[in-house]
Amino acid sequence: MTTSMPSINNTQLAHPDEAVSADSLRERAYTELLRQRAVALGLLQDHGMSAFQFPDSQTQDIIEQMLEREVSTPEPDPQEQQRHYAANRHRYVIDQSLHARHILFAVTPGVNVQALANKAEGVLLSLTARDAAPDGFARAAAEYSNCPSSQQGGDLGWITPQECAPELAQAFFWDSAGMMPPGLHPRLVHSRFGLHIVEVLASNQGRQLTFEEVQERVAMTLQVQSRSTALRQYMMILAGEADVRGVEIEGADSPLVQG
Repeated sequence: MTTSMPSINNTQLAHPDEAVSADSLRERAYTELLRQRAVALGLLQDHGMSAFQFPDSQTQDIIEQMLEREVSTPEPDPQEQQRHYAANRHRYVIDQSLHARHILFAVTPGVNVQALANKAEGVLLSLTARDAAPDGFARAAAEYSNCPSSQQGGDLGWITPQECAPELAQAFFWDSAGMMPPGLHPRLVHSRFGLHIVEVLASNQGRQLTFEEVQERVAMTLQVQSRSTALRQYMMILAGEADVRGVEIEGADSPLVQG
């Protein structure tokens, strides 16, 4: 089977000898779908060249204006805003902070993750034992932790959600059960950095903001979500109507490679 060059409706997305990553190819495909839609609506002239070959700010401006006209995003109603607030109250709290310490088992290139997890679990179990030494956490941090805080017994000081990676903020502050309570957390915490043994030394619960205080913020959040969903559906429709070859994009009916 002869493979086809990546194209949208026979307009190529790359030069024959060009190496393009899958992500870049998808980006070009979506841009080309939008360019061709603008041509079909009479907003752009068709020069027979794809958008990646002659990118210009004027074309981008016209495409953005087209999207504003073609993709409608309804305003979230008060009931929808109230539902979102009720389901995400934990995200509308100010002045939250934790005093915590941790032991980081970093996941680095080439590391055996399963062996690392087993080691971390073993250290956690030893710290939860009844006969665990009072200074056991600090000594374990000094021996095992791959974080500079290991020199301070793993002490991170007082931290806020804004100072954490999103996945750690979720575990520390925004879990469905509420903020992580004081004491040694019974499970490993996973993050982009690796595996953490965490002990909360003290916490400040902060203040719950009322719906009235955050209504504009809630409305903006819902608008962004609605806009993202609408744009995704719009692009799926364009892809479904196009002859897509050599690139995989959502909504396209064509096989990944036709030839």
